[in-house]
Amino acid sequence: MNAVNTTSPLTGVKNYLSLVKFSHTIFALPFALIGYVLAITSITEPFNRWMGLGKVLLCMVFARSAAMAFNRYLDRRFDAMNPRTAVREIPAGIIKPGQALAFTIINCVLFVTTTWFINPACFYLSFVALFVVLFYSYTKRFTALCHLVLGVGLSLSPIGAYLSVTGQFDLLPVLFSCMVLTWVSGFDIIYALQDEAFDRSQKLHSIPAALGTKNALNVSTLLHIVSGSIVIAAGVYGQAHFNWMYWIGAAFYIGALVYQHSLVKPNDLSKVGIAFANTNGIASVVFAVFTIASIYLK
Repeated sequence: MNAVNTTSPLTGVKNYLSLVKFSHTIFALPFALIGYVLAITSITEPFNRWMGLGKVLLCMVFARSAAMAFNRYLDRRFDAMNPRTAVREIPAGIIKPGQALAFTIINCVLFVTTTWFINPACFYLSFVALFVVLFYSYTKRFTALCHLVLGVGLSLSPIGAYLSVTGQFDLLPVLFSCMVLTWVSGFDIIYALQDEAFDRSQKLHSIPAALGTKNALNVSTLLHIVSGSIVIAAGVYGQAHFNWMYWIGAAFYIGALVYQHSLVKPNDLSKVGIAFANTNGIASVVFAVFTIASIYLK
């Protein structure tokens, strides 16, 4: 007698949300909101702010879901061999590879379609954005700079949000993008410390696999020093947009970076999870709240 599939629609949704680690959207989304608020407060012509915000949020969800699902699809063989990742949805048999690929394609189409309804600049650049976020999944196969490519992918959020309103580039959102690039690259190196031995055994590339734990942490520290410096530079350059609240957010962000590195030591990686998810998620949200409040209360 054939078994009956009792998986409910709600369970299916939860499985796909888990597949793409939807909760990790918190890393880049606050910076997209910063770019969006900078844009809507810099224009004088009529603009439907809530409609525009909805489109930006949809673009964030679709692009990130496509990138994560494709990464899980492409890495399914390695995930199955790695004890840390063997429980993920594809190697565990919860979601089939073909389903993950179809989910990726659907999200890519939805992302491009949404940008069509924003403006021509966002539509044409949507293909570049998709290339970057999908290409990242290949990089670990040939370069230890894969962390920087991931950083580039997430760093597009403040620029993209700003473009969605103005249709043009500006230095301030670009500075925030550079901040995100170095921040994400740095904490992804910390996250990759967990797989240093596995990556070497499978000839996969990463900064930890190439340089070892201690040197990888040094590279991560350097990237976060640069990120903190850019936060200060953005505050000075954008002082016409911000008030004193920006500097509270900046101080908290930099403090979170310092705290993150105090948690992870070359001989003790037990707190990598706290440093990666909790500290970075809180840092991005708090910084965004104070920055956005600073813009509106200037």
